[in-house]
Amino acid sequence: MERILVTLPVEDRHRAAFESAAPLAEILYMAADSVTEDILGTVTAVIGNVSAARFKNFANIRWVQLNLAGTDGFTSPGVLAPGTVLTNASGAYGLAVSEHMLGQLLMQIKRLDQYQDAQRKRQWTDFGTVKSIWGSRTLVVGLGDIGGAFARKMYALGSEVQGIRKSPGEKPEELEAVGTFAQLDEWLPEADFVALSLPGTPATYHLFGAERLARMKPGAVLINAGRGQTVDSLALNDALRNGRLGGACLDVTDPEPLPADHPLWDAPNLLLTPHVSGFYHLPETLERIVRIAVSNLKAFMAGQPLKNQVDFACGYRRNVEDNQAEKNALSQEDER
Repeated sequence: MERILVTLPVEDRHRAAFESAAPLAEILYMAADSVTEDILGTVTAVIGNVSAARFKNFANIRWVQLNLAGTDGFTSPGVLAPGTVLTNASGAYGLAVSEHMLGQLLMQIKRLDQYQDAQRKRQWTDFGTVKSIWGSRTLVVGLGDIGGAFARKMYALGSEVQGIRKSPGEKPEELEAVGTFAQLDEWLPEADFVALSLPGTPATYHLFGAERLARMKPGAVLINAGRGQTVDSLALNDALRNGRLGGACLDVTDPEPLPADHPLWDAPNLLLTPHVSGFYHLPETLERIVRIAVSNLKAFMAGQPLKNQVDFACGYRRNVEDNQAEKNALSQEDER
């Protein structure tokens, strides 16, 4: 009998969905911080994030469904036994995170943070000119669920949008152009807004360091809601303080949490939130995670391909189009 561990904060209706998907399995529900190695040694699948440090090549575990789009730590050698299928929650976070990114950007370019500070001081102050999304150019680096959702929102508000992805693919209707990282430095100097939604991998570490930040259009705004390590925080601090950039909107930092004495805290024209755009802050995100997990549980029990399988070589979800069997299995599923 399959023994499934679920660590998501589920309600009765969620439990009913899991149990309907796997009526012949034993399903354990518990908080992630209560899971011991002894428990991990008895289950065949895990749904929800348990610290990667607790995994020790458990040969009994054949599938791990993460509740995050990121896979931090789980693709490292020695964590999961060879042959273990790892799936993530890509598709669950686009709504929440893209809205957060847009909210930060509008607050930044309309100077709403400055007006809020003036309100608290009871000061009737005009802070001058503002920027518009209409007529701007946006470069979205990382066209997964989150980047794609943000691109559509910017297009709807009148921006010309270009996208950068790892490998060539079909161009969505709302994008002016789609390129690979070979086009990044070519397109970067023309963008008014640069939005990052990249995973944390060796290839993305400090992708935006001093040199690349210097290539950005003077006065441009950088938005990062992927992984903090993509941006060199000290280089960004310098770019904001010397006026090269018009602003930055961050929900992630490197390091994270940002130390209290880090100079980035009081850099000018910076909006910083403590990695709160995702997780379960928007209740719909949990609903989407559960739907992905239930769908995959049905497939797992039936011996069918799973959605959102992670490529251990690159550390994030592989392109579904590269796997015809998976593509066929998911043809009726909503990839968004």
